[in-house]
Amino acid sequence: MTTTLLRTADELHARVREGRRAVVMTMGALHEGHATLIRAAREIAGNGGEVVVTVFVNPLQFGAGEDLDRYPRTLDADLKVAEQAGADIVFAPSVDEVYPGGEPQVRITAGPMGERLEGASRPGHFDGMLTVVGKLLHLTRPDVALYGQKDAQQLALIRRMVRDLNFGVEIVGVPTVREADGLALSSRNRYLSAAERRTALALSQALFAGRDRHAAQEALRARAREVPATRARAEALSALGESRAAADAAAVAKATPGAAAVRAAARQVLDEAARMDPPLALDYLALVDPSDFTEIDDDFTGEAVLAVAARVGATRLIDNLPLAFGTDETPGTREAHSASGPDSAPASTATHETPGAAS
Repeated sequence: MTTTLLRTADELHARVREGRRAVVMTMGALHEGHATLIRAAREIAGNGGEVVVTVFVNPLQFGAGEDLDRYPRTLDADLKVAEQAGADIVFAPSVDEVYPGGEPQVRITAGPMGERLEGASRPGHFDGMLTVVGKLLHLTRPDVALYGQKDAQQLALIRRMVRDLNFGVEIVGVPTVREADGLALSSRNRYLSAAERRTALALSQALFAGRDRHAAQEALRARAREVPATRARAEALSALGESRAAADAAAVAKATPGAAAVRAAARQVLDEAARMDPPLALDYLALVDPSDFTEIDDDFTGEAVLAVAARVGATRLIDNLPLAFGTDETPGTREAHSASGPDSAPASTATHETPGAAS
């Protein structure tokens, strides 16, 4: 398969379409995370469909002092990655093609969810992200668009935009891709020195610590539910020592609220990383409801997202993991990967830089 490079929307619209068109939006500097998205798009589009990869470094989503000029531009290498992963087209428009006449005066606003976490750290970022995603959806006219779940808040906002503004496109979330040491794949990882990378591993390690604590809490709660309901059964099980174990599990589960325990386990890892050389500078650690990205309470039931953002040296990194509280449901199954139309819920979770997240 030979991947075609197109620069204008007119060139893209002139192509004869057969089957479904699946779009993967990126800011270039493609890595294995992006390749995973492209392969997923290829599978969705099928042999008779078309996979379009957009490469566009969006100036609207970079704030003052952020790394717009520093952001890597590697189009030749990106073409090779896209081709090997199964893309039919790389659409790499100029700024003038996407924003004819200069920056748009009318933009999409992310609303209250866009002001939290990443939005609080990077004011205006999500407005710029949604504006360019909306533009690229119109320019590429896909049936389905795929985004990485590492950028969980971004994915949730894109789903919300599609729902609220009636975009006729299906949105698919693809799980985060990690390197062997657990670090989420990101174009920004190349900025890390060897020492900085050792410190940066604390992001994923904190999430894994929170996940492990959560799993232990959920196991205790499940064990507590097995406490015998009758005296006769309790006496019978007592001979096996099970009733005491169940009672202990009930006491522990009741004494340590799940959300608080998860936050504490993750925070301990991050606090230790803050004392490393070089240190990790925490931006936020949050355990949130994916429907609005507000912090969950200790009695929360349902899907949640444990999210972290921090700086190591001059590089800012983000990561997250989905968790499910008080339910047998696997995190992410509520969405079943995708959402489109007015009845679809916002994303439950989110490493791939799209014209949206330059992380």
